[in-house]
Amino acid sequence: MIETRETSAAETAPPDGETWELRLYIAGQTVKSVTALANLKRYCEEYLAGHYTLEVIDLLKNPQLAEGDQILAIPTLVRKVPEPIRKIIGDLSNEERVLVGLDIRSRDDR
Repeated sequence: MIETRETSAAETAPPDGETWELRLYIAGQTVKSVTALANLKRYCEEYLAGHYTLEVIDLLKNPQLAEGDQILAIPTLVRKVPEPIRKIIGDLSNEERVLVGLDIRSRDDR
């Protein structure tokens, strides 16, 4: 069901100190999917190190899993915890947009 499950082991804590649960929905090994995963891993290691779990769900293998999180486009990143749930669509190449979208960094923290 789940293609990849990773937990970081570094020591930097996220802003709220809890473990973040992230899901990345992809469709095979497309350029956008691979780029999104690489970008996400980099951001997680830099900003959430040691305090996140990451599930990568390939919808080509498990299309029924798209319904639970209402996935309409791919790649899509879903932040399950902390609430509220947040979604970001695309290859996650705009770091500022991803950090603000996940509420890791506010617009004023530039």
